[in-house]
Amino acid sequence: MAVYKRVLLKLSGEALKTGSDLFDFDQVHRAAAVIRKMADMGTQIGIVIGAGNIWRGRQGPAANMDAVTADQMGMLGTVINCLCMADALRQAGVDAVVMSAVDMNRFCEPFNAMTARRYLSEGRVVLFAAGSGNPFFSTDTAVALRAIEMQVDAILMAKNIDGVYTADPHKDPNATLIKDITYQEALQKGLKVMDAAAFALCAENHVPMVRVFGLDVPENLISVLEGSDMGTFVHP
Repeated sequence: MAVYKRVLLKLSGEALKTGSDLFDFDQVHRAAAVIRKMADMGTQIGIVIGAGNIWRGRQGPAANMDAVTADQMGMLGTVINCLCMADALRQAGVDAVVMSAVDMNRFCEPFNAMTARRYLSEGRVVLFAAGSGNPFFSTDTAVALRAIEMQVDAILMAKNIDGVYTADPHKDPNATLIKDITYQEALQKGLKVMDAAAFALCAENHVPMVRVFGLDVPENLISVLEGSDMGTFVHP
């Protein structure tokens, strides 16, 4: 029995790749198989995927690119990733639908909160593409926004690190894992879980829980749903 009825899963674009290729389809299908198992446990699943395997908005200034254009490219990258994952989910037997914050009706449905909630209640996996639809707002902010709109029990932040640390463990050998922390404490300490705008949204709207854990083993998602205390709990 899953401990969360409805979740918003955040995957990085890097979770879809290995090496220099934009996509590692073995990795994509492995993630889709795990998400299928999550759905089979009765959990309703929304997904936001970053675009880091394709493009990061912060690359724009190095190319002397307008920041709005750079962010728009990132939003389009998330659409590509959501279409890719939705296809893999359908191949795994999951009814998946992509909803975009920017209208592109020939590719995916326009985002509508009430419709998305209904899809989740019907057991569909909903992939939220194009961020918030606005430049200057990160994918983290889109995660917080969609989590609030979907009234989720938890945000699952699957990362390339196994939780929140006191410092960057790749740079500081003395960094220690934090098991439990409030939104306010994380903001005050400047911990890089989500950006400040996303944290503020979660805190102000009482998102019950953000779970941060490693996706080096995709099956960790199942363990979290089964009640494992792996990673870090961030809460009001």
